[in-house]
Amino acid sequence: MRLSTQRLLIYGILCVLITILLYSWFSPCNDDTVRSRMVRADAGKVEVADGTKKYTYSRETPIIFIGGVPRSGTTLMRAMLDAHPDIRCGEETRVIPRLLGMRSQWSKSAKESKRLMEAGLTDQVIDSALSAFILEIVARHGDAAPKLCNKDPFTLKSAFYLSKLFPNSKFLLMVRDGRAVVHSIIKRHVTISGFDLHDHGQCLSRWNDAVETMMTQCSKVGAERCLVVHYEQLVLHPEKMMKKVLAFLDVEWTTDVLHHERFVGKKGGISLSKTERSTDQVIKPVNLDALTSWVEEFPINVRRKAASLAPMLSKLGYDPTKFPPNYGKPDSKVAQNTDEVHRQAAYWKKRADMFVKGEANLTGSPS
Repeated sequence: MRLSTQRLLIYGILCVLITILLYSWFSPCNDDTVRSRMVRADAGKVEVADGTKKYTYSRETPIIFIGGVPRSGTTLMRAMLDAHPDIRCGEETRVIPRLLGMRSQWSKSAKESKRLMEAGLTDQVIDSALSAFILEIVARHGDAAPKLCNKDPFTLKSAFYLSKLFPNSKFLLMVRDGRAVVHSIIKRHVTISGFDLHDHGQCLSRWNDAVETMMTQCSKVGAERCLVVHYEQLVLHPEKMMKKVLAFLDVEWTTDVLHHERFVGKKGGISLSKTERSTDQVIKPVNLDALTSWVEEFPINVRRKAASLAPMLSKLGYDPTKFPPNYGKPDSKVAQNTDEVHRQAAYWKKRADMFVKGEANLTGSPS
């Protein structure tokens, strides 16, 4: 019988996953070419040696997963957590959401599920392979740390499934005013499947669908393992919100998370992607610039239809009829940060440009 192209693709992907896993488990590591030495531990476990310390990760490891619709503050959250000495998040892998998406498609298709079963690829086999692969990716793509963290925005669309693969994991769902999200996506040309970057109304409707899915997933996981964090409140009250986040994650409090910009580009600090759209913002201290900068540019016709286009706005606590929105009064330190960023605008622009071009590290400070 002739195999369909889709079936060949599915089996090919599974073969690649298995090959990569076997290679990573049995191949020797070279300490001169990798930051952390990784050796095989027991089946289903990954042992990482970093200097004199060794960490063993498994499906029981309490991994932190950060997600949300892109441009909702996921990068800021992961940068603040990365500033914690016990946590390593790192840059987006971009691989994990795609794998989870494929797994979801297989489970929804009775035809493909039957084909996989006939090939001996039961749910248990696939879940075991995927969990091992995801663990390898999360553990390997950055420095070893007591707490592993992953930030890939769309992973939260599969939060419930991930919660089963990693039973001790916890989830942070970042949410933001959908109007601000849409404006940022369009202005920064963030390509997302299904989003028409020429149509604010269509994007707002798509945001509504995406965030509704993620909220449903978060609810299924349960409040003890999935915390919803509003971007606006994180910016306005970073100390209060980060204390809440770290308590939720069972991680000791440190003021380092309030000064993430000090650790950007430093060895063992925060690694930022030169291609992620938020990099130029998160190299700065927490400030108010992004909160309402979108207001004057948001189309009036879409503004008037926001309530019907995006019912999730109201459900998340945003008033679609109030324009401009009032998110609250910022902490004095945040207001001070904002004033300093404005006074040193030339410095921060130069710093962002140098980082994107890879011309210098980011260890300097405003004069």
